Amino acid sequence: MERRASKRLRSLPNDSDEAVQSNTTAPPSAKKARAAKPSAGKTSSAAPEPSVPAKRAQPSTSFAGKSNRAPKPSAPAAASDGRVRCHWPKSQVALDWHDKEWGVPVHDDRVWFEFLVLGAAQCGLSWNAVLSKRPAYRLAFDGFEPAKVALYDEKKEAALMQNAGLIRNKAKIRSAIQNAKALLEVQKEFGSFDKYMWAWVEGRPVKNANKSAADFVPRTELSDRISKDLIARGFKFMGTTICYALMQE
Repeated sequence: MERRASKRLRSLPNDSDEAVQSNTTAPPSAKKARAAKPSAGKTSSAAPEPSVPAKRAQPSTSFAGKSNRAPKPSAPAAASDGRVRCHWPKSQVALDWHDKEWGVPVHDDRVWFEFLVLGAAQCGLSWNAVLSKRPAYRLAFDGFEPAKVALYDEKKEAALMQNAGLIRNKAKIRSAIQNAKALLEVQKEFGSFDKYMWAWVEGRPVKNANKSAADFVPRTELSDRISKDLIARGFKFMGTTICYALMQE
């Protein structure tokens, strides 16, 4: 939706935070979502019945601008290497994520699910902390394959809670399993989670023109609507702030 140069629904060029601005006024409808080929994106009301974009060239992956989870909004600044980026990446892992993945449009439901899991995990924490555990999450959650995670039982949940490589919060672990189930239901209705998400912005990344720290926000009207719709569909840890971050990732 918002993007960096043209990523999922995520970031924009020059690493500036771009708030998502939707071109739709209602949630996507499954019938139209299948006809169109939207790029990744997300939000809406209880039961989507809006119109989905006509076939368009699919943008990269992100539809919002750069992420929402920096401790305090601040405008991107030039780093020692000359690159303009946000202030929050503190480790090499976070820098690589920020420069190579954040804001890059995606059209793979497995990748969408990965960001759903990591987004919930970083709630109340930081991306620096979560990204350092990303390899452990990928291994523990079967490569983020939603069809496999949806089948996890109490025994598997208990094993995940004992995994020192993860953020061992029971609500967050359970949300990953529940969100896998909810994502599969969205796939049945729309053909893919990717089509559902990008339908919110008619398949086109949204690029914002933020010029100062005051322009960077943790949520938008679109993330409010997508969050509401995802929650109505059974998704957990999908408040508007997390949803806005998902749009940027």
